[in-house]
Amino acid sequence: MTNFVFAQNVKMTNNYGSENKEIQDLIDFENIYIEQLNFESENLRGRYYQINLEEYKNGKQIKTYTLFDGSETEYFKIDSDKESLKFFFKLSDGKLKTYIRGKKFGSKKSYFKLNSDSDKYALKDFFGSKKELNIDLKKKNAVFAIITPTIHEDGSGSYCEVAQSEIAPEKLGEHFKIPHYFLITITFK
Repeated sequence: MTNFVFAQNVKMTNNYGSENKEIQDLIDFENIYIEQLNFESENLRGRYYQINLEEYKNGKQIKTYTLFDGSETEYFKIDSDKESLKFFFKLSDGKLKTYIRGKKFGSKKSYFKLNSDSDKYALKDFFGSKKELNIDLKKKNAVFAIITPTIHEDGSGSYCEVAQSEIAPEKLGEHFKIPHYFLITITFK
């Protein structure tokens, strides 16, 4: 008999920013990004999640930082088929500031050094024009990239071309010649 391994998919949707236009304008002006990710699957119940930030330089991963690890205590065990997490990122003064909010916690604020001007970096998710994505519960999944643009020969640049490509997130720097970027990943345990 042959053993079949089936991926356990989780439906992921998102909500971006603020519904209030004036507040969103202020958020944009301050280089703040807020995005809520919503996860749905009957396989979520009883699991934990770990959220990491991976730093890449010159196409190579140089460091991994844990932003939140729910397996530290039973309190953070997922108790339903749905889970939502709100991510906050601020890019200013040469630093990336991160914060994560869940229904049972607020993470510590973490700071990471940027290699160039804060205004050159942008947060991108991997939705593109899609309303939902399916991620594999058994794998590490990149959910955000904090990137500088790819620069074309004519001097123009593009962030969306990078985030909406079919290139694996950990290969973005190498493929698009991005000298420094971060990935935010989630792993369900």
